[in-house]
Amino acid sequence: MSNLPDALLTGYRNFMNGRYAAETEHYKSLAREGQSPETLVIACCDSRAAPETIFDAGPGELFVLRNVANLVPPYSPDGEFHSTSAALEFAVQALKVKNIVVMGHGRCGGIRAALDPNATPLSPGDFIGKWMSLVGPAAETVSGNDMMTKSERQTALERISIRYSIANLRTFPCVQILEQKGRLEIFGAWFDISAGELWVMDRTTGDFERTGTV
Repeated sequence: MSNLPDALLTGYRNFMNGRYAAETEHYKSLAREGQSPETLVIACCDSRAAPETIFDAGPGELFVLRNVANLVPPYSPDGEFHSTSAALEFAVQALKVKNIVVMGHGRCGGIRAALDPNATPLSPGDFIGKWMSLVGPAAETVSGNDMMTKSERQTALERISIRYSIANLRTFPCVQILEQKGRLEIFGAWFDISAGELWVMDRTTGDFERTGTV
């Protein structure tokens, strides 16, 4: 009996007979020479919003960091375990990416949890609750706005959290220095799962503008 679900094995066979067969030499080249992606995408781990799919990226093109609600914590070299900070450090310092894109998405479960202070913790430790406290002040402000509908509050915090993460990115010395030298650019984006729309943050105003598909 296989140790993997049948759907995964079927997918793997399709990959080997399809994409891998068509790009065998490219995969072998990546294995020999290593990866050199130009863009780091910080995205949510939601299964509906995969950056490689949204940007139609091939192997080796994107370095993807995924966590709950695509959050970046502030720089905190305190000796604890920091997986997001470690991946960011590797992308910037070792891979020397030229771009960082923080990409949020609609109907984010982490953001929904942040907006509901009365939600029952998922577990005694409630790692998600602690993680989402990174946007706690913004969540409190948005959730208290009775002039907005529930879905409007959700979208608002999803986009505000992207700006929060970008601000936290700039607390990392390696990011701050490289951006100031013009060797690193930072972008924000929001993906609407239902409509397939990509909204890009204007880096001057902070507004999100829908990107055309043609």
